[in-house]
Amino acid sequence: MSIGTADCHRDIITVDSVSFSYQQRNVISNISFSVKERDFIGLIGTNGAGKTTMLRIIVGLLKPTTGEVRLFGEPISQFKAWNKIGYVPQKNNLNPLFPATVKEVVLSGLVGKRKWFGRHSREDEIKCSDALMAMGVEDLAGKRIGELSGGQQQRVFLARALINNPSLLILDEPTVGIDYETQESFFHMIKHMHQHHNMTFLMVSHDMEMIKGYLGEEPVSSAGKLNFYIRHSHETQDCVEQNLAHSLKHLRAQMESQKEGN
Repeated sequence: MSIGTADCHRDIITVDSVSFSYQQRNVISNISFSVKERDFIGLIGTNGAGKTTMLRIIVGLLKPTTGEVRLFGEPISQFKAWNKIGYVPQKNNLNPLFPATVKEVVLSGLVGKRKWFGRHSREDEIKCSDALMAMGVEDLAGKRIGELSGGQQQRVFLARALINNPSLLILDEPTVGIDYETQESFFHMIKHMHQHHNMTFLMVSHDMEMIKGYLGEEPVSSAGKLNFYIRHSHETQDCVEQNLAHSLKHLRAQMESQKEGN
């Protein structure tokens, strides 16, 4: 089942008859759907519906009991271009004692290029600096990730997800525990990314106001216990600045200027 509406765009994610069981408990049963290029999908479901499990299967952290996942047309078992995908997990998955600085966490988003504490090129350092600045956390670069507030951590993980200019961004409850002002800023940024960059989004969220405000009042389709809200960005005015971090830095500057003017 294709849940997108733009047949002219290729499938970015294909989930084909996927089931997943954990300790003999069936979490996901025979789910099929596809996400097309430049879709923004809001994935909604009750607690226990398998939302986070589905995202973890899509990014290769869990292996389905049955069925297949394809990314950019390739079976996930053969997929190598992980730099095309940015993934922001639920913040409560973080071990607060994890001994990494903010900068190290963001640099770890350069998938396949370096190990956690290895040496990085000058280009890598510039990408990291741009991503930190875009998210407004450049002053936290030397702090341990476990020392930060929930909102700060989410900005850091988004910077990590953005460092490679991904084509697909997967977000799992990105605003849980974040203050309202930070939520507003976050949604403003991801809407800009969807509307003005060649990006596809799959997001789990309990924030129905945001989902319905941007993606529509009713789900486009359902699969099992999962409901899919969708908005497609087709004929949009792309940014002159194609580098995503640079574009978001400019957006951040505009938002801060508007605040000062109020």
